[in-house]
Amino acid sequence: MTIPWLTLAIALPALGSLIVALIPRERVELAKRVTLACTLVVLAVVGAMALNFDPGGARLQFTEVHPWIARFGVHYAVGVDGIALTLIVLSALLVPLVVLAAWKEQEETADRGKGYFALILLLEAMMIGVFAATDVFLFYVLFEAMLIPVYFMIGRYGRGEDRRRAAVKFLLYSLLGGLLMLVSVIGVYAYSAQAGNGTFLWSELVGPEGLLSGVDTTAARWLFLGFFVAFAIKAPMWPVHTWLPTAAGSSRPGTAVLLVGVLDKVGTYGMLRYCLELFPEAAKWFVWPVVVLSLVSIIYGAVVAIGQSDMLRLIAYTSVSHFGFITLGIFAMTSQGQSGAALYMVNHGFSTGALFLIVGFLIARNNGSAQIADYGGLQKTAPVLAGTFLVAGLSSLALPGLSPFVSEFLVFVGTFTVLPVPAVIATVGVVLAALYILWMYQRTMTGPLREKLAGVTDLSGRELWAVGPLVAVIILFGVFPQPLLDVINPAVEQTMQQIDVSDPAPAVGVDQAGGQEGADE
Repeated sequence: MTIPWLTLAIALPALGSLIVALIPRERVELAKRVTLACTLVVLAVVGAMALNFDPGGARLQFTEVHPWIARFGVHYAVGVDGIALTLIVLSALLVPLVVLAAWKEQEETADRGKGYFALILLLEAMMIGVFAATDVFLFYVLFEAMLIPVYFMIGRYGRGEDRRRAAVKFLLYSLLGGLLMLVSVIGVYAYSAQAGNGTFLWSELVGPEGLLSGVDTTAARWLFLGFFVAFAIKAPMWPVHTWLPTAAGSSRPGTAVLLVGVLDKVGTYGMLRYCLELFPEAAKWFVWPVVVLSLVSIIYGAVVAIGQSDMLRLIAYTSVSHFGFITLGIFAMTSQGQSGAALYMVNHGFSTGALFLIVGFLIARNNGSAQIADYGGLQKTAPVLAGTFLVAGLSSLALPGLSPFVSEFLVFVGTFTVLPVPAVIATVGVVLAALYILWMYQRTMTGPLREKLAGVTDLSGRELWAVGPLVAVIILFGVFPQPLLDVINPAVEQTMQQIDVSDPAPAVGVDQAGGQEGADE
């Protein structure tokens, strides 16, 4: 009997969300325990699936294809390659940590936070589904449906008076991108119908023999743009990034973890899976515009982050810069660049997730303030908190020995071999990252202890369980990233084959007889 791993991983949190929503309001502790138990079961299912994944096997594994709307070629079709698998594992790992971190956050809300935990489970189901979808229409439905739980997690359960405005801004930006994608999704079906039977199945659309291989150049470029703009908004890239700092600044830290750590990866994952493979020639034609936007995102995000006074907004702007590196690696069109970009997506989730959770612990200790100026000297009273903050911060600036370093290094190597000038310009972002991270740490953790913080306690056991696994993973994959690369690299190689690009040949000087120059000397 074949176990439907992906369907289980999607259905379990969806069912858990329904159960939590039906629990009486006064049984909030039960709702939390059910939520945590459900997320741990999902993590176990995803972990078992990952152990059964064969990196050297078929590209898409654990596939399921069932007719959904047969008349229009729509299927419930799921499957994963190495890139999708790592992002699903990231999602399954972050969600229970967010639940632990948010255990005491929502006590003051009307339902004492029960609804918040139900939304977390619903969002987890959609996150796993969107990475697993291999039907373009199913992907689009889940891409849009994710907006619903996030909207309420920001607007109802967020922070500050501007949370509703932030939720609406997030929704409007995302709906605009979704509308453009919908036009392209309809176009994909129309062109597939002209070439044969109309379908949304990704496997039948891509490749030299795929149903989209005959689309004329102009149409392919417009279809590419519809997908790309939607993904650029989700990622987010400059200049369609402005919803993110507002949303992150008005969110609970747990919401920000899922928003920046996972949801934004749907944008860059979509570029790899859909923009490049559905429209390879259009993607090659748009390389330079995307590279320029990536460079602007890298430098702009870092510069603006330096000037932020709110820690949540600062981390959000750093993510704009980091996503610039990811898109730069994707559109370098080299195996090192794309492997680095895929690995960057995962490692960014770990480092940014840890940063947001630790900032959340700080906020809870200081009357809900996220202002950097309200802190100082905390390493004296909370050394463990300060230490985890330092490790998470150093990982964000890609310090060697921590997991994002390998990702960033691969992006630089892969870009420099084909686009040396953009690669050199992008290094400015590395220098600026040291400024915004170390300056934030210095102002919050070092120096004289502020009088009102004298009673601040160190991390509790629950908080250590929430952030400790992320710090451990950051260090583990910093010194031993091979397990992730072994899963990611075959998927990248298959992507390169699908879009018909190859790495540039190494420039080795040889004489006309075929020997190395200077061999006779």
